[in-house]
Amino acid sequence: MPSLVARLFITALLLSVSWLLWSGMYKPLLLALGVVSVALTMLLAYRMHFFKVRVYALRFSVGIVRYWAWLFFEVIKSSLQVTREILRPTLNLKPQVIHIPRASRSDFQTMMLGNSITLTPGTITLDVDEDTILVHALTQAGADDVLAGSMARRVDAFAEEA
Repeated sequence: MPSLVARLFITALLLSVSWLLWSGMYKPLLLALGVVSVALTMLLAYRMHFFKVRVYALRFSVGIVRYWAWLFFEVIKSSLQVTREILRPTLNLKPQVIHIPRASRSDFQTMMLGNSITLTPGTITLDVDEDTILVHALTQAGADDVLAGSMARRVDAFAEEA
């Protein structure tokens, strides 16, 4: 495991490069704002002891590539479902809030599941507590997909590999 100084340097470098690539503008004021933003982020992360505890590191493996590919197609499928519902002459939306049992999922598994649900159009993770994940679904089909548990099973399988 790299030393604290190395972790600080690598994180600052990644944040700086991200800022430069995403801003696309290299004027002195924006560069100064980027430096301040990275410095504040590093200070907050340091004060939260981010660099002293072992955080989950994504290991790039066949499992993560398979999961991302599956999630990509789920996002496309959900996008088409939501688009179809919106373009219908009579809206058939049935918004609802559902509870998914958190079961024995680790924080990493819960984070992956919550983010995957939010990435999928028509659903969003509202809250996570010790026992459940609270999800808003725009349609009955979206709620049924989440409740079917295929995403949760894939997240759990992927997390077991990692």
